[in-house]
Amino acid sequence: MSPVSLGLILGGVLLNAVAQLLLKAGTNAIGHFEFSAGNVVPVGLRLAFEPHILGGVACYVVSLVVWILGLSRVEVSIAYPMLSLGYVINAVAAWYLFGESLTAVRMAGIGFIIVGVVLVARS
Repeated sequence: MSPVSLGLILGGVLLNAVAQLLLKAGTNAIGHFEFSAGNVVPVGLRLAFEPHILGGVACYVVSLVVWILGLSRVEVSIAYPMLSLGYVINAVAAWYLFGESLTAVRMAGIGFIIVGVVLVARS
């Protein structure tokens, strides 16, 4: 895999992970909500205009473009497993940013993911 191809794939993964973190920050800002027939419009509007949600959606759009560019250069059987690195990024970032737990079992799982991605990337 060339450095440009790797950069595109990892860039797409990173943008996707950032999108998830921004969406979580947006839902934290809004608080717990339920969709029902009576509140779908007000809740939808709050979500649509929450800056973190807008940033998350923008990251998704850019990540899609970057991902498509990466897929044009890398086999999908190599590229797609790289998406699992998003879990690693998000688990650590969620621990740091949102105070979510990062237990020993999760850390072991993250280790397995990293080993798996390295094996697939070298194949």
